[in-house]
Amino acid sequence: MPNRVPFDEALLLAVGTPELTEPLDSSPRSRVWRVRLADRRLVIVKQITDDGDTGADADTRFAREVAGLCLAGRASGPALAPAVLATDPSSRVMVLEHVDDLGRTDDWMPGYAESLARLHALTGPSDAGTLPAWPGPTAADAESFLTLARALDVPVPSTVPGELAGLLERLDPTPHHALLHGDPCPGNDLRTADGVRFVDFERASLGNGLIELAYFRIGFPTCWCAMSVTAAPLAEVENVYRTTWRGLTGKDVPGDLADACAGWLIQGDALVERAHRGTADQFARVPAEDFEWGYVSARERLVHRLDVVAGMTRDHDHLHAVGRLSSALASRLLERWPKLRPLPTQDARPWY
Repeated sequence: MPNRVPFDEALLLAVGTPELTEPLDSSPRSRVWRVRLADRRLVIVKQITDDGDTGADADTRFAREVAGLCLAGRASGPALAPAVLATDPSSRVMVLEHVDDLGRTDDWMPGYAESLARLHALTGPSDAGTLPAWPGPTAADAESFLTLARALDVPVPSTVPGELAGLLERLDPTPHHALLHGDPCPGNDLRTADGVRFVDFERASLGNGLIELAYFRIGFPTCWCAMSVTAAPLAEVENVYRTTWRGLTGKDVPGDLADACAGWLIQGDALVERAHRGTADQFARVPAEDFEWGYVSARERLVHRLDVVAGMTRDHDHLHAVGRLSSALASRLLERWPKLRPLPTQDARPWY
C-alpha cells in the first residue's frame, strides 16, 4: 500500500497538509491510512478502490459509505461513527475523524447492542431513498436451500415452499427504514470511552433493525469471526437492544426475530466472504466440499444456523415446517461429517 495519500487541492484546503502517513490493514476493496496533519491532528483517510469492480460499482460503494456515515452523524449524545471531515468523490477519498480504540473487552456485547439500536433508530420514512433497501433473501436463495436438502437426501415437507414464500414477503424491507450498518462485525466496531462507534459503512442500507440484531443468534453471518452467543449473554444483549429502541422510538421493535434468523439461514452467500458473494451457488458446494472462512467452515456455520432456526420455530405459526426441515438437515450434516465443530463461544474465540 503506498504511503502517499491521494489528496487533491480541495482536500488540502479543507483539512490541511499530510505530514506523516501510516498504512492500515483494510480489505482489497479500499486503502486506509492514519495521517498526522501539519497541525498535529490525526485523521483517517480511506479510498474506495475498484478491485476488479467497474468504476461505477466503486463509485456506488463510496457514495453508500459516505451517506451511511452522514446519517450516523445525526446521533445525539455519544457519537456512533467517525465524523466525515471532507470527501473527494472524483478519487473516492474520504477524510474521517480519528477515533481512539480502547481494544477488546470481555463484556463488549451490551455496549455494542446499545449502539446498534441507537444507530438503527436514527432514520425513518423521510429517509427513504438516501440508501438502498436491505437486499434480503430471494426466491432463488430459497430454492437453493431446498435443493441442498434434496442433495443430502433430507425429505422436504410439502408445506416448506409455501412457508418460505411467506417468509420472503415478511422480510420485504419496504415498510422499514432503520439505518443498517450492513456488516456490523467485531472489527468494524471501535470501543471508546463514550461507547461503541461503527466504521466501514460500505454496505449500509435501510431496513428492519432485527436483521442485525439477529447477528447474536445466527452467528454473525457476514463476519469471518463467527461465534455462538447463548443463554444469559444472549438474553442480556437482546434486552439491551429492545429497551434502547423502545426508549428512543416509543415503540417495540417491529417484526419477528425468527424471520430474520431464517432469512440469514437461506442465504448461501452468507457462507462466504464478501469478495465471493454472487459468484456461485454456495449451497451447491456444501455436499462436495467444506470451505473455510476465518476459523470456521461453511458446514459448521450452516449447522449452527440450522440449529438456531429449528429451536426458534418449534411453535412458530408460520415457520413450523421450515424448523422441522432445519432440524433434520442439521442432523444429516452431523451424521455425514461428525467432526464438525460447534462455533466458538464469545468467551472462547481463537482470535480473541
